[in-house]
Amino acid sequence: MGVNSYSDEYSSTIPPARLFKALILDSHNLIPKLMPLAIQSIEISGDGGACTIRQINFAEGSQVKFIKNRVDELDEKNFWFKYSLIEGDGMMDKLEKITYEVKFESTTDGGSINKMTSTYYTKGDFVLTEEEIKAGKEKALAMYKVVEA
Repeated sequence: MGVNSYSDEYSSTIPPARLFKALILDSHNLIPKLMPLAIQSIEISGDGGACTIRQINFAEGSQVKFIKNRVDELDEKNFWFKYSLIEGDGMMDKLEKITYEVKFESTTDGGSINKMTSTYYTKGDFVLTEEEIKAGKEKALAMYKVVEA
């Protein structure tokens, strides 16, 4: 198994508490409404905290039908969230899982810096290409920008 980590940082004029609520705590309600052509629904199994499973069902015609994320840790006071993509269409035949750590921090101007680290756990000798990593980052950033707006 191979392990590769990548980090990104985004700045926003939105305070961290508001972005955290929209992108993490209320995402199952908000994202399907904001992105109906991409996301059909998000189903929650659990109380929202650690061990909760979030199944994201993509709209008809999408290359991917669904993915399942497991909440690993959730710290609402410090705006920190760790979750793992554990199941779904697409590359899961080549990946054991992908773990994401997300942190929202305040800036002096009232906005936020949003940091994400993605760790890919590959199966066998599989190696992720730069194009595959870039495609994943672009999808995550697109959702972030829609919610931010």
